[in-house]
Amino acid sequence: MNFSADQLETGFMLLDLAQKFAAEIEPMAGRFDQEGIRCENGQIILPSGMDEIIQKLGESGILGTFIPEQYGGGGMPYTFYAVTIEIIAAACPCIAVAMAVHGTAIDSIVELGAPEARQKYLPKLARGEMLGAIAFTEPNAGSDVGNCKMAADLDGDHYLLNGVKQFITNGGKADIYIVLAATDRAKGKKGLSAFVVERKAPGFGIGKVEEKLGIHASPTTELVLENCLVPKENLLGMPGKGLSYVLRGLTGGRIEIAAQAVGIAKAAYQKALKYSQERVQFDQPISNFQAIQFKLADMVVGITAARKMYLGAAYLKDQGEDFLLASSMAKLFASEMAKQVADEALQIHGGYGYIREYGVERHYRDARITTIYEGTSEIQRVIISREILARD
Repeated sequence: MNFSADQLETGFMLLDLAQKFAAEIEPMAGRFDQEGIRCENGQIILPSGMDEIIQKLGESGILGTFIPEQYGGGGMPYTFYAVTIEIIAAACPCIAVAMAVHGTAIDSIVELGAPEARQKYLPKLARGEMLGAIAFTEPNAGSDVGNCKMAADLDGDHYLLNGVKQFITNGGKADIYIVLAATDRAKGKKGLSAFVVERKAPGFGIGKVEEKLGIHASPTTELVLENCLVPKENLLGMPGKGLSYVLRGLTGGRIEIAAQAVGIAKAAYQKALKYSQERVQFDQPISNFQAIQFKLADMVVGITAARKMYLGAAYLKDQGEDFLLASSMAKLFASEMAKQVADEALQIHGGYGYIREYGVERHYRDARITTIYEGTSEIQRVIISREILARD
């Protein structure tokens, strides 16, 4: 990859720091999963110790890796941020997905934010004093995100936002959200705009807190906006261009979810490899059996291929090249791979794999969401087929 010597030196220091964080986090991940999140008096409470870890990630500079230096960030290539997500995901995918949506929010403000918004939010996002997230999904706007019904009406020097967002990752915990809303409902998809909305804004509320199969320590909530007051300068880009902005943001977000998926798969693989070498049946370790060996071989091939795919997409992004196809391919392959690797890891453990004590069942549950959020596998196939047909 065509990075400068200084970037590589700083980048490898950053990755070494992420590895140290992962070593600290990993012993707590099972407890985070069991404790989950809760909502008290409208406040989202994370498992004990998790807030402190996220704060330290901010203080370390990791959360601001690719924010320009003029706003207090590291000014590093985005690729290094994606790799830190993989590293953290192997320890705790709940923290990794918080980093992922934080990164997507940063991307949107860097590329589209007014000068006032960049100056107001980016330094705090870089230091972890604020966490970012995205809020696009609605009850009838999932894969069809353009079917957004949230309204945004201009009222003097503010917009008033009304509506409900659903399945919002880090909902109620993030401090700012990139929100899609209709500024001109008569124009349909061409009347959608994107905004930066603060959790502390008047009219902002938390609705249902979802109970999920996996990533239990990651809050997933409704956002309920009732005459939510948003300053005009928090409009991102041009009015009516919100859908294209959101789709562009999701393209970057898919790289981060691919990285998360690789991290989950790596953790499951490592548990399976270790167990297969220790578990003795028929007077020998089960790793001696070809059936197990082939499973392990397929796992490591899939993980290695998926890593190269998301790194390739991230590099294209860094170079300012079109990365839509590469991003969708990486997300599709990595997420389906993670699901398969976690399944095989559980199978290698046999009955013990089904038991919470061994931890592999958590990877099985956590991997499943990666084929759904930031665009389902089916949507990725739509994008990929459309792109390859258009290019030919």
